[in-house]
Amino acid sequence: MKRHTHMLIKVFIKATLAAATSVLVLGCSANYQSTTEADKAPRASFVPIPNVENIKSHMHFLADDLLQGRETGSQGHEIASLYIAGEFAKYGLKPAGDQVDGKTSYVQRINFRKGLLVQESPIFKVEGPNENFELSYPDDFLSSPDLVSTQSDVTAPLVFVGYGIVAPNLNHDDYAGLDVTGKIVVALSGKPKSFPSEEGAHVASSSQKSMYAVEHGAVGYITLTTPSNEKVRPYKNSLNYIYSPRMRWVQNNGIPANVNPELKGAAYLSLPAAEKLFAQGPNSIDDIYAQLEKDGSPLGFELPLTVSLQRQTTHEDLTSPNVVAILEGSDPILKNEYVVFSAHSDHIGIAKTVKTDKINNGAMDNASGTSVLMETARMFANLPTPPKRSIIFIAVTGEEKGLLGADYFARNPTVPVGSMVANVNLDMPILTYEFADIIAFGANHSSMKSSVEAAAKYVGLTLSDDPWPEQNLFTRSDHYSFVKQGIPAVFLVPGLQAKDPKIDGSKVFGEFLSTNYHKPGDDMTQAFKWEAAKTFTEVNFQIGLALANQAQKPTWNEGDFFGETFAK
Repeated sequence: MKRHTHMLIKVFIKATLAAATSVLVLGCSANYQSTTEADKAPRASFVPIPNVENIKSHMHFLADDLLQGRETGSQGHEIASLYIAGEFAKYGLKPAGDQVDGKTSYVQRINFRKGLLVQESPIFKVEGPNENFELSYPDDFLSSPDLVSTQSDVTAPLVFVGYGIVAPNLNHDDYAGLDVTGKIVVALSGKPKSFPSEEGAHVASSSQKSMYAVEHGAVGYITLTTPSNEKVRPYKNSLNYIYSPRMRWVQNNGIPANVNPELKGAAYLSLPAAEKLFAQGPNSIDDIYAQLEKDGSPLGFELPLTVSLQRQTTHEDLTSPNVVAILEGSDPILKNEYVVFSAHSDHIGIAKTVKTDKINNGAMDNASGTSVLMETARMFANLPTPPKRSIIFIAVTGEEKGLLGADYFARNPTVPVGSMVANVNLDMPILTYEFADIIAFGANHSSMKSSVEAAAKYVGLTLSDDPWPEQNLFTRSDHYSFVKQGIPAVFLVPGLQAKDPKIDGSKVFGEFLSTNYHKPGDDMTQAFKWEAAKTFTEVNFQIGLALANQAQKPTWNEGDFFGETFAK
């Protein structure tokens, strides 16, 4: 673990806090005129160069032990946020957060509710025609905190609903012919293998499945693991997370967002527990799993059982900030449209471990992306002529808790609703080898692909396709919050092709995931290649320049699922 001089850092923090406080209302003072037209790929005569020392110093600060892993709601994350706000102010960017005492701040303050499950409280009782029994927590089933009520109780009959998915575009409706009103639904985890990966990831997400259940009148939700799921995410591994909190941002009415208070109970069953639950039904769980082996989609049916679910939750209310700044565009019309650069500044805090080093510093995840965001903002601020469209730079909180800060901003923007035209998201760029290509998850869904491809070519890189479509990464970072508001977006990371043919980028990425991802080893002792940081910053700048200057705003591809689902 690195050891920086904390006295100097503390002095720097004080200076940063003072800067951030004194410039709450600073705006962009330059009056520029654009000279480029990105549609035909000409570039500005002056292009700023990324300063590697800036990126390095940002990362050293954000990933220092002093910030204690920057967990959402922690003092360490507050310090990180003020540091970022101070940098934005130093560049002369316009603050775009909350109004504080009649002045605009760089900070958009978000109220959150955190819930912890009382470990002794979960109860799962079953009444059947042949046998009554009780499952044991956490050996047989898992439960999660309830963010609406501290005491949750529900007793109702069971209905098996297959995967629990309703997807008209895929000709799939697991609720067809079933009455689940006032009942607890039992659904398989995952989705049919025939579903497209990204569209399938959306319709099979836990939030969507819960919504389908509520729309059909269910009062509880039980999820079944499957043999294939067990190979990828064994039930026993889930036991490592039973003490993890659940968090959501709180709406003005005091109710957490993106929760379903109609579902009074929830549980996740192990394979043996699922077998026992279906033993008194018309079809055994083995019959259902056999259908999955043949790529079938099991039909639903009523189970002759009544289940009682109970749990208790403790609640804690807290706040955490997004940091938002704007570079105002030069075109009198297009400056009212915004290209958004985002990166999450939070991480996962202190690890529960007996090891000496407990701090999850989050150097790669996501001090690297946040530092590139800040350097990209500095480069734009140094242009002699700003681009035509305005650019928002936002360091979001709560990504590690479920993309919360990005979701809040996308749904509560500090600019007019409908004015954001594109999002470029920077999350965990691996900067330990010099790469020859980039990956832009989601580029295939909109016209942004041509802009990204042209920018990559300008920097001497190629644009590669998603190498892990089965991982559904398009739906798993902050950009997806913008997608759900109808805004075309890409999630940009360095590609797997190294400039050095002796280096296997895929192997390097895999080694990081297995060794340091979400572990204290993700610190500044890693072998960073700062030339890679420079290249990644340069390509981000060029993408933003293209998007902000092109004549037409990005559009969804004709007939694209995400455009059809969210943009209309």
